Amino acid sequence: MKLYIAGEEEIKNGDITDVYFDRTFRALTYLGLKDIRVRMEFHCYGLPNGYSWGVFSGLEEALKLLEGRNVTVYAMDEGTIFREIEPVMIIEGNYLDFGKLETALLGVLRHESSIATKAARIKSMAIDKQMTFFGLRALHPAIAPMADRAAYIGGMDGVSGLMSERYIGIRPSGTMPHALMLSVGDNVTAWKAFDESVEPDVPRVVLVDTFDDERNEALKAALTLKERLYGIRLDTPSSRRGNFKKIIKEIRWTLDINGFTKVKIIASGGLDEKDVMELRDVVDGFGIGTSVAFPPSIDFSADIVEKYEGGKWTPFTKRGKWPGAKQVFRCGNEDKIVLLDQAVDGCEPLLKPYMKDGKLVRELPSPMQIREKVISQLKVMNPDGNN
Repeated sequence: MKLYIAGEEEIKNGDITDVYFDRTFRALTYLGLKDIRVRMEFHCYGLPNGYSWGVFSGLEEALKLLEGRNVTVYAMDEGTIFREIEPVMIIEGNYLDFGKLETALLGVLRHESSIATKAARIKSMAIDKQMTFFGLRALHPAIAPMADRAAYIGGMDGVSGLMSERYIGIRPSGTMPHALMLSVGDNVTAWKAFDESVEPDVPRVVLVDTFDDERNEALKAALTLKERLYGIRLDTPSSRRGNFKKIIKEIRWTLDINGFTKVKIIASGGLDEKDVMELRDVVDGFGIGTSVAFPPSIDFSADIVEKYEGGKWTPFTKRGKWPGAKQVFRCGNEDKIVLLDQAVDGCEPLLKPYMKDGKLVRELPSPMQIREKVISQLKVMNPDGNN
């Protein structure tokens, strides 16, 4: 028996690659083509249906893969909102120095940007509500830290992974599973044990749909913990949920008339964008899992767009793609795509030098700073018109 996971060195060495990249390397070497200077662009020519933007994520890991190789990297800042066709990263160098990494680089950028984008879309629909990512149970455990980081960058206020503090510097968030009440056999005893055993600064949020009607369990929880109760969480399966919004409004009414107006209500359990839009006016927060963990794919591809020939860079690429390495300028809410060495007055260039000859030349922001960048863009650009 084994865990089917690759080690960090195997990934950095290019061992995790599609076999045709290895065969390409052998063919080019056979032809004696030892110095093929190119600019390779990473871009998305087709966002998921209904999407008009994405959130660029995964740059830090991409740079880690390229570290020590003789390449120059231009990239958008991690957390930048991008649109179709816009390059998010350009690698400049000898193709033989980095070509085998295309599989790993695309995997990093596609997966992390897909999670971050979905998290940002959901956050933009209820930007004033607390959002916690509960999606690790939908993923292979080897990538749990990556998923927590990408979801947090995208706008989730908290993540549930125990290792998130070690990897991304934020304390994990979470309440309790049904397993606690089922193991104890009585929800009141379980709630009291949680309250008495968990650190005092952890908000007391209890699950109220294990044995009894949600309204009854919510009131019972409030009467049990009184002022120590921060909130209640509803994780009722869809098969027993009925009209979830009406159930929540009934619970809110019951808590209020019994004097528990400050108790928060958190909804979870298979929620997606439609659910958030429907429930955002009646809850205080959401637990979001599978919809962010398994999002629509941000379909990045990597293409050679320029070759260095005769002492100059020449636009050169396959059909269906725009030749030439490109820069993106943000002019207010509008983006303009130009060639890499061109400028647009009064606008901000989005691709910046991040690596020179395999060495980092720009300080990387923390996950908290990246998340703040995403949230600020969602507020200013209002890309979905839902905030």
